[in-house]
Amino acid sequence: MLRVSRKHRLLAVSVLAAALILSGCETTANWLKGRRTAEADDTVILGAPEANTYLTELYSLTGGDPATQAEIFADAQAAAQLTPGTSSRLRFALVLATPGHAEADSAQAQGILRELLAQTELMTNSEIALATIFLNVVESRIVTDNEARRLRSESTRAATSEEAAITQRIARIEAENRQLRESLADAESKLEAITSIERSIREQSDDADPR
Repeated sequence: MLRVSRKHRLLAVSVLAAALILSGCETTANWLKGRRTAEADDTVILGAPEANTYLTELYSLTGGDPATQAEIFADAQAAAQLTPGTSSRLRFALVLATPGHAEADSAQAQGILRELLAQTELMTNSEIALATIFLNVVESRIVTDNEARRLRSESTRAATSEEAAITQRIARIEAENRQLRESLADAESKLEAITSIERSIREQSDDADPR
């Protein structure tokens, strides 16, 4: 149970970070409540969900079991495809950007979020804030993942080179050992021949001795 709890806390980092940032000042808090403020004149978009709606779903996504995660993803994907409005596409992008489920896709989320932020006329300030936060998250994750892949690739190449060098050294040692064995066999053969000649000479000397 401890490992599951830690996993859920790790998967919820992006969602909680977004919630903290969005609720970190009075102006943004007013955005979450759908009120206009003197500092920011939030655009009123009929039917646009509040930020809490997005965050609540993302929290359920990070803490849910695989079946729940698959259901949330399928629902968000279907909504984005069947009714491809700003809110449905943002919802789908946020689901894609949230790690810890089988369908998480930082690259696809990055593409959708960039498209949304390029045309913000139909987005509330809360949605713009959410899109900006999660875009920064996925872009940082992509950079980190690319660097990790590069390091793994370099490590693999280094390991392959080292393995090749070791293989070459082993082959060289084996070749030297074969040569030594051949030299030893040749020396033993010559020694045996010399011994045989000496034995033959002694035998001839013994035969020629009248005693």
